[in-house]
Order: sequence, then structure tokens, then C-alpha cells
Amino acid sequence: MTNGKELLIKVKEKVGLGSTESSAETGRGKSKISKHVTHGYHTAKGKSAHPMEDYVFAEFKQVEDNELGLFAIFDGHVSQDVPDYLRSHLFNNILKEPNFWTETENAVRKAYRITDSKILEKSADLGKGGSTAVTAILINCQKLVVANLGDSRAVISRNGKAKQLSVDHEPDSERKDIEDRGGFVTKFPGDVARVDGQLAVARAFGDKTMKDHLSSDPHITVEMIDEDTDFVLLASDGIWHVMNNQEAVDCIKNVKDAREAAKALIEEALHRKSTDDISVVVVKFQ
Repeated sequence: MTNGKELLIKVKEKVGLGSTESSAETGRGKSKISKHVTHGYHTAKGKSAHPMEDYVFAEFKQVEDNELGLFAIFDGHVSQDVPDYLRSHLFNNILKEPNFWTETENAVRKAYRITDSKILEKSADLGKGGSTAVTAILINCQKLVVANLGDSRAVISRNGKAKQLSVDHEPDSERKDIEDRGGFVTKFPGDVARVDGQLAVARAFGDKTMKDHLSSDPHITVEMIDEDTDFVLLASDGIWHVMNNQEAVDCIKNVKDAREAAKALIEEALHRKSTDDISVVVVKFQ
């Protein structure tokens, strides 16, 4: 269900209104079962001419006797339509899987595949673009299930030490699989490896014209939350172009409020001259 604020944000996005700050999407929330667990998110439009193509999802949701924290960043390319579709549908598809509670990883993997098939079926409406994704599902503030396609990233901080939970799906590292599917990887023109000379990630939702050469099988990691866990950070590649995992953790480890932490990380990335769209979600456990 879309509230008034979300509707206003969507209207702004559709018509491309607002400066980086005024069009920023920002918010916070907290767990009902653990007063120490909170989330915050913030976004900033990059310097490109096209409208913002990052979309954020962050909420705590009661499902029967369980609480789920649902967090995601969808970084679109070519259009906004695919990440917008993912924000509206991916978590619903995951939760609809009958084995979600008993075989969560399999349910997530299957829902990613089903969602990608739906996007390809709807390409007449959604266009030829695509999107990366990183999703994190926090089950009863105890178990974290992270999945990703592409180069948006999830990082956990324990006692101030960063650990990456996702995998950056770069064309060079998956060159053989891409070539086995009939595609190719080249850095011409430029210095970034791209699938078929076009896409700088090896896995993504959508991208119908290149789908035969791309994977939509997510990398999945399961982590248990313990007393040493400080926070989990999700961020689009606009952060990772200018800092590594530990630098990102160090930047926000002393910021108590989750939303202010997300904002502070973006401000640091902009200070380091990041020009891409940036989205950050922070889930604090302390």
C-alpha cells in the first residue's frame, strides 16, 4: 500500500523534479520485538542527466507470529521501471513461496527466478532495461538472509570489523560462463569490463536483449545475529566506487541513529567525488 509520502516521491521521480537533496528518499523504522533494532535509509541522485534509478525498500512487517525486517536496494540501468517493479513485487513473491519458513534460501532463489521471468514477460511495458538487487530479510531479529544480483552490496559490522555478505557479480570473474552462453566480455571502449560491451555486471534482473548471456541466479548468504553485531549496511555501487567495506563501516560506526548513519555515508561518498546515484540502508542492532 502506498502512503502519501511514497506517492509524492514517485511523482517527483517520474517527472524528474527536485535537486539531489529535495528529491532524496529518506526514512526510518524500528522493530516491535526488539527495541535495539532500528533501520534508516537515505538516497542521493547522481550527476547523470537521467532521473534517479535507485529504489529502496525498508520496513518491519508482522507475518503471523513472526516479525520480518525487509530491506533492499534496486539499482536500475536504462530505465526506472524494472527497479520500481522489483520494489513492488520481489518481497511479495518471496513471501508467497510455500517453503519460505522451512527452506528460506530455496524460496528466495526460486522467487528471484520467478520475478525475473515476470519482468521479461512484461518487457513491452517495463522496457529493455534491468536492475541489480541486494535484499536482506531479518527473521525475528535473529537470522539474516542476504541475496544479491550485480554490484549493490551488503556488509555486516561485528565489533567494528567489516565482512561482505554479498558477491559483486563482475563480468571478468564470470567470463567463462558468459562465453559459454554465447556472449563476450570486453573493456572496449573504456576501461570497465562489460557483457557484450554493454553491461558492467554479470547478473541482473531484466535486460531482455542480453538475457541469454546473463544470469539471474542470486548469491545467498545466511548470518545469525549475535551480541557482537553492530549493524548491517546495504548500498548501491555509488558507495563502493569510492570506498571499501571497512572504510564504510568506519565512517558510520559511531553514528547512533540509523537514518543519520545512512545520510553520513552518502555525504562521505559525495565528498570523495562519487557521481553515481547512491542509496543506503542501515540496520542497527546496538
